[in-house]
Amino acid sequence: MKITEVTTPTPEQQRIKAMQAQVKRSQEAVKAERARQKIKAGQQQLSQVKN
Repeated sequence: MKITEVTTPTPEQQRIKAMQAQVKRSQEAVKAERARQKIKAGQQQLSQVKN
């Protein structure tokens, strides 16, 4: 069994990782907002059909 060194990421690597996480959160937020708007449009269309 080989023992490897445990290295901590450099500040630049940490910044990149944080930015990647932020991008992922933003993409999820955009996806959720699009879904919310689609549902709202569908509900409005349904209420128009009922009237």
